[in-house]
Amino acid sequence: MTLDPGAPVLRIALPNKGALSQAASDMLREAGYRQRKDSKELTLTDPENGVEFFYLRPRDIAVYVGEGTLDVGITGRDLLLDSGAKADEAMELGFGGSRFHFAARPGTATSVADLGGTRIATSYAGVVGAHLERHGVQASVIRLDGAVESSIQLGVADVIADVVETGSTLRAAGLEIFGEEILRSVAVLITRSGHLPDGFEVFRRRLEGVITARTYVMMDYDIPRERVDAAVRLTPGIETPTISPLQREGWVAVRAMVPRAGSQRTMDELWDAGAKAILVTEINACRL
Repeated sequence: MTLDPGAPVLRIALPNKGALSQAASDMLREAGYRQRKDSKELTLTDPENGVEFFYLRPRDIAVYVGEGTLDVGITGRDLLLDSGAKADEAMELGFGGSRFHFAARPGTATSVADLGGTRIATSYAGVVGAHLERHGVQASVIRLDGAVESSIQLGVADVIADVVETGSTLRAAGLEIFGEEILRSVAVLITRSGHLPDGFEVFRRRLEGVITARTYVMMDYDIPRERVDAAVRLTPGIETPTISPLQREGWVAVRAMVPRAGSQRTMDELWDAGAKAILVTEINACRL
């Protein structure tokens, strides 16, 4: 697609650094978009695809999109909710997963109900404040930019709320997780509330194609016609598998998309069902 000089350009906000930055750029490259070669570049225009990218602080992306300064953005669900911006989640992108939990010294609390009157340090005051409000808990939320684990030792807070991966950092600080999960975050595509800009559907379909290509592989195999029904139950495909006659009488070729996870097991089961010449190939891109 070559951009018409008079056509609108889709303006897209991307993380300029942090855990989401490289994964977002990798996805966009797989979707056929140009990406910057130098991390110092702040903008990049891709005229062939009718888009312009702006590399911004991840925490600011929802604000720019919510104000309509930029059309769409890729950011974390946690950052979107924490911002309070007038922006909506359009789709999950399948990377950047994280979990948010409360943590404190052992014996401090066992659930969110125990947090009334406490001081809670976090880098996500909006998310934590909304969680406390939903549970009817009154507490003091202290916003810190990072290293919240130290806030309890330094006497700034009684409890922290933070991203938890392995929990090793918390244990090293003498803290333990308690209560239910505050939020499960993931990278998301966002738009301004109530507004889908020109070019958005093409952009969304391309990203959906990348997600599908990462999730599925193409499986081909030959099988006797009388055993097709059993084999197709193992490989039903997205809609239905493609079945073609072979020159060898009584045999057919079957092609179907199957989940990448478990594809080796599916090959074993097809072999047991009588299939031969079982092949698995990568899917580079697709539209469903």
